[in-house]
Amino acid sequence: MAAPLRSLVSGLVTWMGCGLLALLLLLLLLPAAPASAAMDYAKQVLIGADFHDADLRGVTFNLTNLRDANLSGADMRNASLFGAKLQDANMHGVDLREATLDSAVLEGTDLREAVLEDAFAFNTKFADVAIDGADFTNVPLRGDVLTSLCAIASGTNPVTGRSTRESLGCS
Repeated sequence: MAAPLRSLVSGLVTWMGCGLLALLLLLLLLPAAPASAAMDYAKQVLIGADFHDADLRGVTFNLTNLRDANLSGADMRNASLFGAKLQDANMHGVDLREATLDSAVLEGTDLREAVLEDAFAFNTKFADVAIDGADFTNVPLRGDVLTSLCAIASGTNPVTGRSTRESLGCS
């Protein structure tokens, strides 16, 4: 009776070991789920919020009040800031490549050394902004906005190496 019991226990241990090995392999071979989905801050009041150096890729800030917010150095590629209020916001060195800024309000906003390449900003309001070293390559802007930005454009973007005036197409 002891031999059949030993045989049964041995077979059970072998079966459990294979099951654990199979489970481990299954977990390793399954595709990993994304770490986190893009955040949605739409229609919120975030006056004075501190997002400096944050990873905000793909984040939605549609119709959000970001007055006096610190977004300096943030990675905001593909972010949506449709209709956002960015008065007096610090956006120094922010990466806004392929972001949506349509109908956003940028008054007194610091955009120095920002990269806006391929961003959509056709109906964006720019007033009293600092754009030294900003890169506006392939950003559609209304004629009146382009004229006002060209009047103050200077510097070269440290990331892309492009002149602000050239990126705007200023003559």
